[in-house]
Amino acid sequence: MSLLLEGETIEDLQCNGLQIIQKKQGFRFGVDAVLLANFVKAKKEDKIIDLGTGTGIIPILLSSKTKAREIIGIDIQEDLIQMAKRSIELNSLSDRVRMDLKDIRELSDFPKDSFDLVTSNPPYKPIGTGVRNELLQKDISRHEVLCTLEDVIRLAERLLKTNGQFFMVHKPERLADIMCLLRKYKIEPKCLQFIHPKPYKKPYILLIHATKYGGKDLKILPPHYLNDFEGKDS
Repeated sequence: MSLLLEGETIEDLQCNGLQIIQKKQGFRFGVDAVLLANFVKAKKEDKIIDLGTGTGIIPILLSSKTKAREIIGIDIQEDLIQMAKRSIELNSLSDRVRMDLKDIRELSDFPKDSFDLVTSNPPYKPIGTGVRNELLQKDISRHEVLCTLEDVIRLAERLLKTNGQFFMVHKPERLADIMCLLRKYKIEPKCLQFIHPKPYKKPYILLIHATKYGGKDLKILPPHYLNDFEGKDS
C-alpha cells in the first residue's frame, strides 16, 4: 500500500537517507525548520518535544542529527499529523519518533517537568499584521490563529525539567516579545544567532536557545549567512 495520497510527493532531505512526505500545493517546510534542527544540541538520553511540528520535519531531522531516545511532535492540524505519521513510517523511525494530534493551548496529558528539550518553529505573525493566506493550512502555520508566542513559551516552561533546554526559530522583529516572555516564564535566554540572506543584508530569521531557571548569561553567536556575495549557498 502506498504511503502517498493524491497531491503529495516524497522528497529527499539530503540527510542520511531521510525522506519526507509533503503536499505539492499547501504548507511546506522552509529553511527555518532546517536551521533550527541544525541549531539544536541534545544528549543521548534526552526526551524531546516539538511544538507545532507541521510536517514533522524537525523531529525527523533530529532523529538523525541527535541521539535523543524519544522525540515527539505535536500539532493541531490533523491532516499534517497524519502525513507526518506516514513520513515516520517511510523512514522506519517509529521506535524513536511519534506524532500526536494536540492543541497546545489545552495540553494536559503530558506530565509537568517531563522533557529535557523543547523545540518550536511557531507561527511568526500576530493577528492583525501581515497578509493573511487564503489557504487555512498556511494561515494557521504563519499567523497566530490557533497558537500565540506566549502559548508556546508558557507550555515550554511547564514541560521542561529544571535546566531543560528550549530552542526556537522566529523573526528578528519579535525579539523584544521573545525576551520578555522568556523572562516572564523563567526560561533564561542563553544563546542567540541571527540568520542573514547574505552579507550586508539585514537578518530575517533568528535562532534562540534558552534554559529553564538558567543563569543570566546571554551569548550572541556570529551571524550566519545563507548565501555568499555571488548568491551561492554558504
